[in-house]
Amino acid sequence: MDVSASAEGAFNVAIVIPVYNHEGAIGPTLASVLTYGYPVLLVDDGSDPVCRDVLIELERQYGDEVQLIRLEQNGGKGAAVKAGLRHLLAMGYSHGIQVDADGQHDLTDLPTLVATARREPDALVTGYPKYDDSVPALRYYARYLTHVWVWINTLSFRIKDTMCGFRVYPLAQVVSLLDREPCGNRMDFDTEVIVRWAWRGLPVENLPTRVHYPIDGVSHFNAVKDNVLISLMHARLFFGMLLRFPVILRNRFRG
Repeated sequence: MDVSASAEGAFNVAIVIPVYNHEGAIGPTLASVLTYGYPVLLVDDGSDPVCRDVLIELERQYGDEVQLIRLEQNGGKGAAVKAGLRHLLAMGYSHGIQVDADGQHDLTDLPTLVATARREPDALVTGYPKYDDSVPALRYYARYLTHVWVWINTLSFRIKDTMCGFRVYPLAQVVSLLDREPCGNRMDFDTEVIVRWAWRGLPVENLPTRVHYPIDGVSHFNAVKDNVLISLMHARLFFGMLLRFPVILRNRFRG
């Protein structure tokens, strides 16, 4: 993952994959990702020894193509993604591509996401899902409640989905946001960061992508804990929206 030869201001992309006990899925997912030629940062979110050892072996196997960092304690998907984005920025990359470890994302859409980010380098480029029959029905319908809250909290319909973790971040801008505003550390992260991004009047590009659930059958979504966190997040964002109401409207019409 050497970017030392990159010119200042260049478009330099790397992929960050947060991993927590996906020892069965991460190997195939990583192999598929690497076929597109981008360097990969694996963030071990305090996995158990079996997964930890798999990740260490993958880093050894792929050499310079893959780097591994480890969080000693499980902090949640959001915490792992934040750590990965900060790490990529410190290494000199301009953009970080978030990909989930479980293989649910259709990586054939990766070149389209990157091409869009190259064309619109200041935009957060996010996939919005086209599901196949593998999607759990409860998850499929429940995410529409989040859509409604996002429309309210952004005063806009311009973000088509905030829960898809297949996206490209401009690193300097998103790390600046994370340094100044709280964003959730678990399953609430994906939605909160893009809402706060929109509050700043920053551009968002939506691209359709197919989603399949998942290779190894492992989901770390806790129906009670994560739904409580997401509900609290929506409440926090709602009151934040009320405080920012004039600024949000000004940014919306300015854009």
